[in-house]
Amino acid sequence: MAKLKIKKMSRIEIARHMGYVPQGSTHVFPATVFDTVLMGRRPHLRWHSNEQDVEKVEEILKLLGIERFAMRDFNELSGGQQQKVAIARALAQEADVLLLDEPTSNLDIKHQLEVMEIIRNLVRQKEISAVMAIHDLNLASRYADRVVMMNGGEIFDAGDAASVLTPEKIKQVYDVEVEVNNHGGRPYIVPIRPANSSE
Repeated sequence: MAKLKIKKMSRIEIARHMGYVPQGSTHVFPATVFDTVLMGRRPHLRWHSNEQDVEKVEEILKLLGIERFAMRDFNELSGGQQQKVAIARALAQEADVLLLDEPTSNLDIKHQLEVMEIIRNLVRQKEISAVMAIHDLNLASRYADRVVMMNGGEIFDAGDAASVLTPEKIKQVYDVEVEVNNHGGRPYIVPIRPANSSE
């Protein structure tokens, strides 16, 4: 993707390049899943949606396996289903970059893995980038191509998971003693105790 001068771009222009998936999605008014995803087409719309926009939404719903929910009220869905709809809405923007804020924070383990698999597959299939804020170190290790470890709002370290997620660095940033094992070529973190624990 070419360098973008974001400060000189309008919100609509930014939305054509960046799709945002918030930590949680709540609606205060009723909307179907189809209409919610169609909202993602806003950066490309004039006054009304057209056949191409409708086809794009249908394509994305099928891609994420949620087409059966198209006419359901978004508010009636489970947390995992809502998160897939939020991803679908961001994809409808046809953005080059997806920004995701803790996309698995309120999900059970099955839906966590489903969402992470979806994002990884979309990055590969659509040849886009995904930047994700996530606290689960094992999910970061398993799915991220690069890990950026933050501490106090600043970058502490960056690189591949094996070089960043070490016992020493995790202790320094999180104040926790851990054991790091290897699983499928990726580090797997097992928390042991708080670093200051007397046990």
